[in-house]
Amino acid sequence: MKAHGTVHKYGDNIDTDVIIPARYLNTSNHAELASHCMEDIDKSFTSKVKKGDIMVGGANFGCGSSREHAPIAIKESGISVVIAETFARIFYRNAINIGLAILECPEASRKINDGDEVEVDFNTGEIYNHTSGEKYKAQPFPPFIQEIISKGGLLNSISQDGK
Repeated sequence: MKAHGTVHKYGDNIDTDVIIPARYLNTSNHAELASHCMEDIDKSFTSKVKKGDIMVGGANFGCGSSREHAPIAIKESGISVVIAETFARIFYRNAINIGLAILECPEASRKINDGDEVEVDFNTGEIYNHTSGEKYKAQPFPPFIQEIISKGGLLNSISQDGK
């Protein structure tokens, strides 16, 4: 499994209220959530993001509340993977639960720039920055988590396994 796209980069401590502002939590419509993703920190995000793009954050990405709305908004906006130095643990778990690929890689988090073209190999954890020519190494997910992500999340994985 691979991802390839343009990077949208953000800093440290990007909390769930920045990812999807609380004023939009009255909807469970995924497309509606995606249309407001990152708007308080990057008003142009939804107009420039394309399917397959990659989000890069710093330390403690996804801190704040435990709502699943945040990783849903990111995934539904078209982002294929989020790379960060570290993730808040509840965001990490929610991302896997809804099928959003995430990788922790401090070096990639620091060295990848906004607008870079990046490729990620989920099987090996290798991250290749086509813009700079640099390679970084993240710890790949074990096969069972890769399977959950490839099936679109935990509930989809369980229902597909039960058929």
